[in-house]
Amino acid sequence: MTSTDSSAGKNPDKKGKPTPKRKDAEAKSTRNFLAPATTKAEKNLDKAAARERRLATRAAYMRGEESALPARDKGPVRKFVRDYVDSRRTIGEFFLPVIMVVLVLTVIPNRYVQLLAILFMYGAMAYSIGSGFYFSRKIRQAVNEKFPGEPTKGLGMYGWLRSTQMRKMRAPAPSFDIKQK
Repeated sequence: MTSTDSSAGKNPDKKGKPTPKRKDAEAKSTRNFLAPATTKAEKNLDKAAARERRLATRAAYMRGEESALPARDKGPVRKFVRDYVDSRRTIGEFFLPVIMVVLVLTVIPNRYVQLLAILFMYGAMAYSIGSGFYFSRKIRQAVNEKFPGEPTKGLGMYGWLRSTQMRKMRAPAPSFDIKQK
């Protein structure tokens, strides 16, 4: 075995030199990572343009435009589920206001009122979950009728979660009023 064989794969440049001081190594590795200098006015214009783009994208998302929707909301099947949910009222959309009332009732210093409020909360929760399973099943059946052969995995949960949101807080926004059905 020769000396060239034993040093194969090693970097000979590092041998025989003292380890550089930290200050020198950091100075050598420092590069100018800053973007080109811009004026304050240019930065403000860039911020305003970015804000306008964000607002336009958000507005398109809330209108339900296909190009602005995230992957979980895209497609005709998901649109059908959104419209199916938005065309009717469910107990789930009233769950949050009911829980807020229960929260206020539990503060009342009467044990009987507190007990009734908590029992009402558990009853509302059980009813909401039960109606969610029923609603999920109805959604899958409606999708199978309208889009035969399309996979229905996750559509029931998608519809149920949308139905538990208050109507004004749904995103994308409902495309029609309940009265229009």
